[in-house]
Formats: sequence, structure tokens, C-alpha cells
Amino acid sequence: MIDAYIFDMDGTLLDSEILWVEAVKKCLIDFGFPVSHEEAIDIVYGVSWHDIYEEIRRRFPGFGLGYQQFVSVVDPIFAALRHTRDIRIHSSIELLRKLARDFPVCIVSGSNTAGVNDGIDIMGIRQDIRFFLAADDYSPGKPDPTCFLMAAERLEIEPARCLVFEDSRVGVQAAKAAGMHCVALSRADRPRQDVSLADLVLEHAKVAFVPGEAFGAPGYGRFSFALADDDMEEGIARIARLVAAG
Repeated sequence: MIDAYIFDMDGTLLDSEILWVEAVKKCLIDFGFPVSHEEAIDIVYGVSWHDIYEEIRRRFPGFGLGYQQFVSVVDPIFAALRHTRDIRIHSSIELLRKLARDFPVCIVSGSNTAGVNDGIDIMGIRQDIRFFLAADDYSPGKPDPTCFLMAAERLEIEPARCLVFEDSRVGVQAAKAAGMHCVALSRADRPRQDVSLADLVLEHAKVAFVPGEAFGAPGYGRFSFALADDDMEEGIARIARLVAAG
């Protein structure tokens, strides 16, 4: 039985990682290190900010900013970009709100405290979550399970009774290493990551999954599809084949 739900933020609740890619790319170009969009994606996606910084130092040995200086440069670039578009992933936010009606919910993010606070305000979910853990609150970062184990301790719930929603390889690895259940959220229009360790992988834009505990049916799940009839039939057939395969 699942007694608590833990959400990642960037890429799971907010479509923000692509903006961080643009912000890091601009930072590098401004400091004299031309980088392609594809290379910036490779640097940024699915890892912690400390890992992003270390990867930049590895690729560009002449990059002279310290970690805090780097963050102080990138943050305002991201903030300016964030106000140019709606980055809320509405289906994930709605799921969080539904679960929070009956279960403790928290956020465990690789962003810093200021970034998580801003994200929570953008989503308007402060009243729905028990607490959040930001990158400032734990070390080492994902894929180490420390952050999720800390969350379980604060929730006073055994890790095996927690379910994590993640979108990155390192996030899934951290959740599974903590002994938690994990649902990986994937999007066809974003860089693919290996999330095969997750208990379930869902396409963001095409299907939503609600665990049975959220509607009084433990051990079951409810899928909500946003597809044409032909695509829905194919999706159901695929689920049937998956179940039949055991």
C-alpha cells in the first residue's frame, strides 16, 4: 500500500529543464565558450546543479566562475525566460492536488531553495504539500538516495510505502535505491533518458495515471487518455500485451 507521494519538480511538475538549457547555453556563450543547443542539453538534462557545474568545468577547463558565481549568473537568465511562457505541466499538478486531498505529498527537487520556492508559487501548490527538499538541503544529490530517505523520515513513513514521480534517469535511480516505488514521466518532445528502472513509465502528453489509493481502490490504477480513438485502442492493446506478458 502507498501512504505518501513524492514529486520531483523540474521536468515533472514544471517544463523548466529546457529553459535551464537555454540559460546555461547563454551563460557559456557570454563567457566566451560557444556551445550548441544539443551540447547544452547533454550538459543539463537529468542531473543536479553541482553535476552540471562539474561537467562544464570538465568540458571547458578555462571556465573561471565558482559554483555560486555560476548559479548567480544563470538564475536571472532563467527567471527572464520563465516569464515568456507557461511552463506548468497541468496534468502533473492536478494529480498532485488530487493526491494531496487524502495523502501526504512533498517535493524533492534538484533545484536550489529559491528556485523551488518560485516554482511552488508558479504552480500555486504551497497549501497542497507538506514540505519540500531542495538541493541545498541534502548531499550528495541524485542518484544517491539520501534525498528520498530524508523525505520519508520527515513524512514518518517507511520508504517502501512511498511512491515517487520522476522524469530523469538519476531521479529514478535514487528513488529505487531508497526502496521506493517509482513512476517515470516521459515526453516525446524532450530528450529521452533511460528510466527503465521505474516501476511504470508514462508518456506525459498522452496518458495520466492515478494510483488506486487516490480513489479508494488500493492495488488498482486509473489511466486517463488524451488521444484519438485509434491511438487509444492501440494504447489499450499495448497495456493488454504488457499485462499478459506478466
